[in-house]
Amino acid sequence: MKCKGKCVAVPVHVHRVNRLWAIGAASATVMPRDRGGDRRALPVQRTAREEVKLSMKNFHRAAIWSLLLLFAAFFLVPPYVMLVTSLKDMSEIRSSGGLLALSDAPNFAAWAKAWSSVCTGTDCGGLQPFFWNSLRMVVPAVAISTALGAISGYILSKWRFPGSETMFALILFGAFTPLQVVLLPMSQVLGWLHLADSIGGLVLVHVLVGLPTTTLFFRNYYVGLPDELIKAALLDGAGFWRIFWRIVLPLSAPILVVTLIWQFTAIWNDFLFRVVFSGSDSKPITVGLNNLANTSRAVKEYNADMAAAMIAALPTLVVYLVAGKYFVRGLTAGAVKG
Repeated sequence: MKCKGKCVAVPVHVHRVNRLWAIGAASATVMPRDRGGDRRALPVQRTAREEVKLSMKNFHRAAIWSLLLLFAAFFLVPPYVMLVTSLKDMSEIRSSGGLLALSDAPNFAAWAKAWSSVCTGTDCGGLQPFFWNSLRMVVPAVAISTALGAISGYILSKWRFPGSETMFALILFGAFTPLQVVLLPMSQVLGWLHLADSIGGLVLVHVLVGLPTTTLFFRNYYVGLPDELIKAALLDGAGFWRIFWRIVLPLSAPILVVTLIWQFTAIWNDFLFRVVFSGSDSKPITVGLNNLANTSRAVKEYNADMAAAMIAALPTLVVYLVAGKYFVRGLTAGAVKG
């Protein structure tokens, strides 16, 4: 290029920088400067396709949230109605504007009556004895079934022997067997062991029924543990039980929480085995709640019935509120490990 006067040679990279700056300035949002010296971005003009995509995205988000809220209401409205009704007097229930209306003077009189003096058939001692029977049955059943499931899962995953896979398949088959199938054989076994109509018999039934599920949980979790840990412990002279107590069990916290919550909920809410195998002095709370609902009275006390249902559901609600997040974490860990 020819120039008159003094010519200054501009390096090539300066031309490139200027070109890139010009392209960026042309494509960037215009930032006008106002009188105060501030820069304000002008709104970006979207194309028709982008507007359609944005509207569809908002529609899908609104549809998902509406569906989630509908499901939440479907599950939360019944407990809400139970709680609100249990805090009302019978006069207020008859004169209230509806089931969803809050109480003007909430009280726990219906809860006290359901606990100590409501009639369940011919017995008017409330749900208190049924509640303690359930607690005396659930605690040992959950502990024993969880412990046996951890040991059997440990054996089937880390101490395999000829036929271990076949044994695991048979145990797994027991987890999906209909419960009604085992009623008659189980009643015969309880009769032979002289455990019929007793708390001990119910504990044995729930341990045997829950063992396939607990074994499945622990076995699938322990499969993901490195075999090198077991081999290194064996080289150091550790035996079967020492490896289990010192190495495997401390790593089992996630699946242990899952199994405990699962077994506690399943055993506490069971009705079939309890109504079949319990005696007059060993009926758990689900049987007592059923007797309460089927008791004929001159005046149906809905507040006492709702309070009794809340008392029966309270332990499982507390367990899930306290350890619900650990339950989800344990399920995720078990799924990844398995």
